[in-house]
Amino acid sequence: MFPVISLALRRRALKCRESRRAVATVISGSKLSQHVTERLKKDVAEMNRQLPGFRPGLVVLQVGDRDDSNLYISMKLKAAARIGINANHIRLPKTATQDEVLQSIQLYNEDPDVHGLIVQLPLDSIHPMSTEKVTNAVDPDKDVDGLCSVNAGKLARGDLQSCFIPCTPNGCMELLKHTGVSVSGKNAVVIGRSKIVGAPMHDLLLWNHATVTCCHSKTPDLPAEVKKADILVVGTGNAEMVKGEWIKDGAVVIDVGINYIPDSSRASGMRVVGDVHYPSAQERAGFITPVPGGVGPMTVAMLMENTVKSAARFLQTYRPGKWSVTYTKLKPQKPQPSDARISQCATRKPIHQLAKEIGLFSKEVEVYGRGGVRVSLDVLKRLDKQPDGKYVAVTGLTSSPLTEGRSIVTLGLAQALGGHLKVNAFACVRQPSLHHCLGVRGAAVGGGYSQISIEEARSLFTGDAEAVLAFSGLITDTITAYCHYQAKLSDQALFDVLVPVRDDHRAFSSSQLKRLQRLGVEKYDPSTLTQDEIRRLVRLDINPDVRTDRASLDGEIMAVVSLSRSVEDLQDRLARMVVAHSTSGEPIITEDLGISGVAGVLLKESLKPCLMQTLEGTPVFLHISPLADAAWGSPSIMADKMALKLVGPQGFVVAETPHCENFFSITCRSSGLRPHVLVIVTSVRALKMCGGGPRVTAGFPLPEQYSKQKVELLENGCAHLQRRLETARAYGVPVVLAVNTFSCDSEAEVEMVCDQARRFGAVEAVQCSSWSEGGAGALELAHGVQRAAEIQSMLHFPYELQMPVIDKMKKAAWQMCGAEDVELSAKAKEKLERYIKQGFGHYPVCISESRICMRNDAGVKVVPISDIQAYAGAGFLRFVPDMTNRREDPTWPRLLVDSHLESPVS
Repeated sequence: MFPVISLALRRRALKCRESRRAVATVISGSKLSQHVTERLKKDVAEMNRQLPGFRPGLVVLQVGDRDDSNLYISMKLKAAARIGINANHIRLPKTATQDEVLQSIQLYNEDPDVHGLIVQLPLDSIHPMSTEKVTNAVDPDKDVDGLCSVNAGKLARGDLQSCFIPCTPNGCMELLKHTGVSVSGKNAVVIGRSKIVGAPMHDLLLWNHATVTCCHSKTPDLPAEVKKADILVVGTGNAEMVKGEWIKDGAVVIDVGINYIPDSSRASGMRVVGDVHYPSAQERAGFITPVPGGVGPMTVAMLMENTVKSAARFLQTYRPGKWSVTYTKLKPQKPQPSDARISQCATRKPIHQLAKEIGLFSKEVEVYGRGGVRVSLDVLKRLDKQPDGKYVAVTGLTSSPLTEGRSIVTLGLAQALGGHLKVNAFACVRQPSLHHCLGVRGAAVGGGYSQISIEEARSLFTGDAEAVLAFSGLITDTITAYCHYQAKLSDQALFDVLVPVRDDHRAFSSSQLKRLQRLGVEKYDPSTLTQDEIRRLVRLDINPDVRTDRASLDGEIMAVVSLSRSVEDLQDRLARMVVAHSTSGEPIITEDLGISGVAGVLLKESLKPCLMQTLEGTPVFLHISPLADAAWGSPSIMADKMALKLVGPQGFVVAETPHCENFFSITCRSSGLRPHVLVIVTSVRALKMCGGGPRVTAGFPLPEQYSKQKVELLENGCAHLQRRLETARAYGVPVVLAVNTFSCDSEAEVEMVCDQARRFGAVEAVQCSSWSEGGAGALELAHGVQRAAEIQSMLHFPYELQMPVIDKMKKAAWQMCGAEDVELSAKAKEKLERYIKQGFGHYPVCISESRICMRNDAGVKVVPISDIQAYAGAGFLRFVPDMTNRREDPTWPRLLVDSHLESPVS
């Protein structure tokens, strides 16, 4: 179409010359822009055909409410609508500060649905603003106005294919192109040197091989310079400044100016003219653009073209549901250095880069520690419509003193899926508590070439534990104060303390109103309470001999954070924690103490998972410290849910969990999430321990049975493997066995374990060497997990909540330990009866410190229970086995014997 228009213009000019009438051919920007619009409509339709539902996105950001700006924006929005561009007008008030404008720009810079972002000038704000700083804040890849320094610099260097050209100069070049006049070798004069028109117009003509002169207010003899021009572009903002007699015969005149002059013949009293005196110029020029109807429509058309071009560039690299993560290729060394040395030598990308690669916006992350960022819960709201990815739970077969490498396999599997199979993959692991950090696990999360940096993990104690300790301390201090003052003060005195007069007025707090409702008192005015109602409100009658100990409080609070689904759920769970009992045996919750609101403030930040990375650059959510021997050790529901949204429907989230029984019966019930695959990690030496191998103490040399091939021990241990796999299969989720290999394992031993696992019902059984090879050592496991995830499954909970508590306990004991029964101490029986009366009998159950079941005397038939604790906030009953006669030797602190953990001397 464009060549036809160009030919028509040339024929018309030829006829004018032949008839010896010096009348310039009018170059209609309105007509050319219509043809551009039709072409762009076809381009957008083709994009939509390639990716159904896709539309180029344009945002016009305006500060203030100027009438002229509103008119220009309206033109842009209408043009975008005709083409099929999704254009949005964002107006900030005149009171907006520069920082607020920059924040808005950053927001749209990061939005993948926005391909073009323009800031409408001038900035109409009551505050001082730097136009340069604001325009340069726009991402060069979205700067469809072509005004930022990066695009201007590329244009000045002649990189025309890799930059966005400012719309007005670009429109001028299109108008020139369609006159049929070759720019190459011509003398071109540009009047004006503005950053929007004059300077970029000079560069465009120069790189199209014209000899260019740029004139301005200091040019001494402007008419003489204009007389030399074969091509004249005028953009000064001075009405009819250039006269016809200045213009060279047959020159091409592009008039960029838009000015208003008085005209009594017009209803408005004003007339629009350009920078060139049109009547006289038309008699000398060969081609001329009118005002209006010349450059203006083409400016808008070129803005639309830049937006469509930006969208096309986006589609070239866009892979639906695929991250563009830059992974680090590891080069494992032989012999393998210590974990600390590997960590110190690793090259890691900035954590903000990783956050951007996985689709997080800058406003959704906040720096925390040396190599991590906290992630805002707003991500879940933004991605609410995004389908979840595949959910993979990684647990251990046997909890041995040496550990089996559960964290190593978790991180290695995520690295294999992400860095090697190019699948969106996220790992979710818990923070190392100080107890484990100084023990056999060392200071890192994972180990070898499948770890999070020791330095980063060690420096990133995110404050979760401190917040938990602060709240548990507040609970114990409040209980102590109540116990002291309830014996010292009268009912009225307590009432005056708890419901004080402020500004001659008493008012109940929200927690006091809820307590009154639980007491059956529907009153809202403190002055209307009777003396009996005042007594019932303020006098808790706490029994000082029956109160929750500090360690149990810590454990339950961390479990509450782990199991909470939202800030509101966290607040509700913290409020219903049972922290003491009255002398009559009634439970007292934190809301009765009036401190549940403070709890929400203290622990709200703890809901945010911390984003870190493995040595290969795979994203990891590090969240929830179990506070050493607390009952709960799983990562948080919030971390898992957020990761599942971020990876998308084709991605994988690999979550570590210590006990699959607690994971299925408690975590899955609370979260509503259902795992697609269960990976069980074991090792040859762990199975030998279960098969009757000699006792092991971490930190001391292993007996030779574990470093040499001992088939009989391994065969005995496989009986334990059979029971655990049969139990896991009963959950209805495909089971994959990962054998974490050590250098002392023989091929025969590893193959024997894999064969037995397949015979016992595992859909896949593979060896895993992610400690020594990183993600490459877990590739076979990754392929197995992918295949298993395609199997249709239906989760079956271990037991129904309506079952009697003792039956649920027996079921859990069998699943975890292979025990046939449980034996409750007198104290445990008394507490269980009390909890059932208080309405906690429908809770799921959790057995803590289950290593009792995993020793080499694991043929135990009865699990002795010494204590029971009701975690009402977390929503489960914790059963504590009697470990009196089963104490193990203490673990030798690893930090004291590993000199590699010392910081290198700089």
